[in-house]
Amino acid sequence: MRRFRPKPWEISDELWAVIEPLLPGYERRYRYPGRKRIDDRKTLQGILFVLYTGIQWEFLPQELGFGSGPTCWRRLAEWQAAGVWDELQQVLLDRLRAAGRLDFSRAAIDSSHVQAKRGRSRPKVGPSPVDRARPGSKHHVLTDGNGIPLRVSLTGAHRNDVTQLLPLVDGLPPVRGKRGRPRRKPRAVYADRGYDHDIYRRRLRERRITPRIARRGQAHGSGLGRVRWVAESAIAHLHGPRRLRMRWESRDDMHDAFLQRAHCMILARKLPAF
Repeated sequence: MRRFRPKPWEISDELWAVIEPLLPGYERRYRYPGRKRIDDRKTLQGILFVLYTGIQWEFLPQELGFGSGPTCWRRLAEWQAAGVWDELQQVLLDRLRAAGRLDFSRAAIDSSHVQAKRGRSRPKVGPSPVDRARPGSKHHVLTDGNGIPLRVSLTGAHRNDVTQLLPLVDGLPPVRGKRGRPRRKPRAVYADRGYDHDIYRRRLRERRITPRIARRGQAHGSGLGRVRWVAESAIAHLHGPRRLRMRWESRDDMHDAFLQRAHCMILARKLPAF
């Protein structure tokens, strides 16, 4: 019997059992309750449908049963403000470490530029130095040695890559899942020439992290690419959803919500239970 592959916006029962306790509670008013609230699971699938297909919110098909586009938009903004995705990433990282999937012996960092169609006046949109100063944003990724994204962040395209090195490293939550102290940092960080600054090498050493950063002006052949390629692979997976290949959101927090949600889905796929 042929098994059909589930669609990327479908939430399994096992994954929903992890997500549901993290969602903020909602109490319906006793007087004038209004229209009944659409099920959170269906709304989440509607958000993922927009994320993976790149469809506009107002064109979300009603026959799918996910609710209207504006409803899914408001629910995404509500969960982003409540920090649901950060909590979900923490839970998934703990499970990955318990399953022995994380490699903290080294980490790799890289970034990717996406063109911005909206939000030109927002702080996290700026002229891109690699795209004729057109407005854009950057997606920054820190991965473990196996290429599993540990942290992702959003900045304007005009920001230097190295500005996100320490925020990504310091923003790594304590990853539990095994006996003993939780892991908070990798032993070494691999990066390309865009992160070549001696002051940041010193700050990494102060955190007891060995910097493995390529230097400008030196010929290729250092061998760092054999380790650093996992960050580029993680970015390719992060840009699998069509909504993240180009920025259509005018608000920074909404585009970041899509970015963090895609990060959660990548982590969930690394676990066989989901």
